[in-house]
Amino acid sequence: MDDELPGAIGTSASLALRLGQAVFSVASLLFMCVGVEFYAYTSFCFLVTIKGLTIPWSLTLAIVDVFSVFVKRPSRQVQIVFIIVIGDWVLSFLSLAAACSTASVADFMITEGGAFFCGRKLCSRFQLSAAMAFLSWCLSIASALFNLWLLPSLY
Repeated sequence: MDDELPGAIGTSASLALRLGQAVFSVASLLFMCVGVEFYAYTSFCFLVTIKGLTIPWSLTLAIVDVFSVFVKRPSRQVQIVFIIVIGDWVLSFLSLAAACSTASVADFMITEGGAFFCGRKLCSRFQLSAAMAFLSWCLSIASALFNLWLLPSLY
């Protein structure tokens, strides 16, 4: 069994990845939700929904990582790791889709609409939200890849 794979569930690197996911997801939500103007656009609502799912997922797995790090015995049951891998991949792809759609709509609003769709300050907040969503996705895909790499060694 490969107990020393950095970034796999139950390691301190996984804890750092999970906390980073949660922090960037919260930042993305805060930039998006400071005003209520995002309700008018489906892609922004999609981002808020996905980040609202990502935060509890990441924090729950961060708690599992904290327990595993302090007890110094990571839980490596095949079924649990398989569920984590599936959840990571699904949320990772949904996060990428939400970040891409938000970035494209925010870019369209700035280049084509100018001040018609949103003021410069509001559009830049949407862009910052998309950037934070991309950063969260980068950490999410890293977690998904590490746990996917761990999975075959458990059989």
